[in-house]
Amino acid sequence: MSLVIYNTLTRKKEAFAPMAPPAVKLYVCGVTTYDLCHIGHARCYVAFDTVQRYLRYSGFDVKMVRNITDVDDKIIARANERGVPPKALADEFIDEMYADFAALDIQRADIEPRVSETIAEIITMVQQLIGNGLAYEVDGDVYFDVHAFPPYGVLSGRDIEQLKSGARVDVDTRKRNATDFALWKSAKPGEPFWPSPWGDGRPGWHIECSAMSVKHLGEEFDIHGGGMDLVFPHHENEIAQSHGAHGCAPVRYWMHNGFVNVDNEKMSKSLGNFFTIRHVLARYHPQTVRLFLLGTHYRNPINYSDLNLDEAAARITYLYDTLAAVDDALASGIDCDGGPIIEESVVEGILPGFVQAMDNDFNTPGALGHLSEVLKLANQVVRMKRKRAGRGRTLRLLRERLGEVSSVLGVLNHDAHEALAALREKAILRAEIDSAQVDGLLERRATARAEKDWAGADLVRDELAALGVEVMDTPTGTTWRPALGGDR
Repeated sequence: MSLVIYNTLTRKKEAFAPMAPPAVKLYVCGVTTYDLCHIGHARCYVAFDTVQRYLRYSGFDVKMVRNITDVDDKIIARANERGVPPKALADEFIDEMYADFAALDIQRADIEPRVSETIAEIITMVQQLIGNGLAYEVDGDVYFDVHAFPPYGVLSGRDIEQLKSGARVDVDTRKRNATDFALWKSAKPGEPFWPSPWGDGRPGWHIECSAMSVKHLGEEFDIHGGGMDLVFPHHENEIAQSHGAHGCAPVRYWMHNGFVNVDNEKMSKSLGNFFTIRHVLARYHPQTVRLFLLGTHYRNPINYSDLNLDEAAARITYLYDTLAAVDDALASGIDCDGGPIIEESVVEGILPGFVQAMDNDFNTPGALGHLSEVLKLANQVVRMKRKRAGRGRTLRLLRERLGEVSSVLGVLNHDAHEALAALREKAILRAEIDSAQVDGLLERRATARAEKDWAGADLVRDELAALGVEVMDTPTGTTWRPALGGDR
């Protein structure tokens, strides 16, 4: 099966056919930098990071653009609250965004344009829309005339007669229609501005992405991505602007990721269930968060909860445990290269199964299932009590296949032992375990075992279990960790 993508525009899955293969032009709406990124941002950008990774893995020559909104009403309002210039505020949160993205292994886009660096192109597009009879100027403001563009509503399926003003659009009696939206806003005291044919001002929100995509990808490109909340009005307005300026539909495939719910309620600041990436990473390892996000198909809503994150933490710990055992076995020179591949059909089916899942509209839950099969077999092979020909050869092949899969999904691509240590620290933090108390109990247990007081040692082990501590006796000594919960 070749790659199929669900197209929001047509509301169905379609075979992916880029305009000029192997080139693929991909645009993803970026962050408005007035605050720390939240878990909804993580959901979106992990999803499209994985999309671009898989496209590259599949042999496509991807050119990815992800914009940065550094001029916006919210940025200006927050900067005024803090008494700092809007640019300084935006720059601060751009740096914070990059830190959060790096933690989650979200790769940088090939091009990351800013609104403040695209003013000339925005002005040019506004002039084109006015010249085409689709926009009008009122007292230094320029609006798009929605009623002059009959296809309006093609993406969202909304009836133009029933539409109300969209998000970020103020009601203005000077507009011809309530649904008309701003392309250019006249300067107000204390706001950043640039000179234009209509006087000093700044861009409206929607025009930036149309201008940036044209500048860096051309009038037509392959994929446009973003959150489901952007379908209307933002992406609907992008289509109107780009099509209206150049006379052609700008995008072949529109992709949108689903919402994040928190304990089965919509995430919002008003409900008090709003979590920044920084808040989540204070309690959970980034690999836990990435695995959690990929465990639900990108188009479906995902439910953020401590229970679901705890289950993801247990799962990623088990996976890294297995990976560490494999790497240690290979480093020790396990057996030899000879002998048959153990369960050859499983090993040889890893990549085809992974590709089949990802070709089905980037089905990461299915791909993770194949990843689990790899590690399940690896765990069996590395822990075989009897030496068996082909163990080393099998583990090497499994490790190679695992490397390919993990490079696309962005999980299990850290040093296994370092990841396990960091996962352990996060688990101790969440469980509020007193390490000194645990160490004291382990000393008592060690003393009881040395004195062959097995009943006493078992009692101490029970005390540790009651504290949520799992004790592991190994040939090199006794270790412990917070007890793993969830489905391993």
